[in-house]
Amino acid sequence: MTLLDLTPRVVENDRLTTLPVAIIGAGPIGLSAAAHLLERGIGFVIFEAGDQAAASVRAWGHTRLFSPWKHLVDPASRRLLEAHGWELPDPERAPTGTELVEKYLAPLAGLEPIASRLRTGIEVLGVTREGMDRTRSRARFATPFALRIRTASGEIEDVSARAVIDASGTYLSPNSLSSGGLQLLGMTEIADRVTAALPDVLGRDRALFAGEHTTVVGAGHSAANTLLGLVELARDEPGTTVTWLIRNAQAVRVSSSTDDELAERARLGSRVDQAVADGCIAVLDGFEIIRGRRAGDAVQLVGHRHGEVVTHTTDIVVNATGFRPDLDMLREIRLELDEIVEAPKRLAPLIDPNVHSCGSVEPHGFRELAHPEKGFFVVGMKSYGRAPTFLLATGYEQVRSVTAWLAGDTEAAANVELVLPATGVCSTDASGGGGCCS
Repeated sequence: MTLLDLTPRVVENDRLTTLPVAIIGAGPIGLSAAAHLLERGIGFVIFEAGDQAAASVRAWGHTRLFSPWKHLVDPASRRLLEAHGWELPDPERAPTGTELVEKYLAPLAGLEPIASRLRTGIEVLGVTREGMDRTRSRARFATPFALRIRTASGEIEDVSARAVIDASGTYLSPNSLSSGGLQLLGMTEIADRVTAALPDVLGRDRALFAGEHTTVVGAGHSAANTLLGLVELARDEPGTTVTWLIRNAQAVRVSSSTDDELAERARLGSRVDQAVADGCIAVLDGFEIIRGRRAGDAVQLVGHRHGEVVTHTTDIVVNATGFRPDLDMLREIRLELDEIVEAPKRLAPLIDPNVHSCGSVEPHGFRELAHPEKGFFVVGMKSYGRAPTFLLATGYEQVRSVTAWLAGDTEAAANVELVLPATGVCSTDASGGGGCCS
């Protein structure tokens, strides 16, 4: 199948049934959607912006997840892989992101029924209906979707689909360093001294941080992982210092509570607490950043702290402030989003981070994920908007329900279940952005 095969020029009454479902993103949830569509006998094509499947997971591959293998593999994907001789790694062991890719996601993406439908290096610029902006209603739901894409060679074209599953995640759209949410004033001046969340401090990015003063901004587990990596680096590289900048009085998300569902997550919090107590990490709390500026080779962060305007000087800034969904590409799609979290309106109350943690989110499916745009679904981390409570097992159940609905199996689509052990199934917040998992 070529891209041109997806864009016939003649619109026919039954054309929708001949078109594939377009999946945006070849991460864990996008590949899970592909596996479920295969089981349902529904054609699909996957558009992945990276040059390989699971590109975002590869970016934070050095980070170990909180959850063991038994909670990280989608059932339909497992069935497909095992039919080709694959075996589940040690069920009780928690893998790194790289291990998740090498031992699960890459083999899944490499299977011929998926690999033949996977298009890498394809950026989806926008989604609409063929010949219809969001204001036009006549025959809207009988009209194919049109995805505007940019290929690796830079060509821009439109392709058609019967339905769209947006599993593009949020890793590539981080929150701003600015406390106001807008792009930080002066960001262009300091951009070369600001890194994304979860840099590989002890590996690929070591030279950037060695001997430097690094300020990690953010109060979640991404920040905690980076802080501990920097503390370890400081033991071997003289002159390496670490500051933890948070907006509130304390980092409530990095908890070392003995009641934590996951022992590894609690241990992470305990290690950070100990490093702070030992003086390895300087904490700058209550700091609301309003501007960044360059001072020679250094960076100055200007902000409000305890009612005063203060300046913090550092060499490197790590933006671990969380993530948000990219909604610009969906401007011509009719969405119904919660005004605070930017998640689907019926899903938002179930994932409110002020009420729920990873393990307390109820299972949900096509009903909670549906928008006024029939046949369009946002799934995975992106479906959680700005809430940091996403977990992979929930994403797998999302796409199982959505693909059942696309197949016309409304009974299976409505029957959403998520059987979790007492320990929960959260992993790290690396790919999806926020407190729970990738």
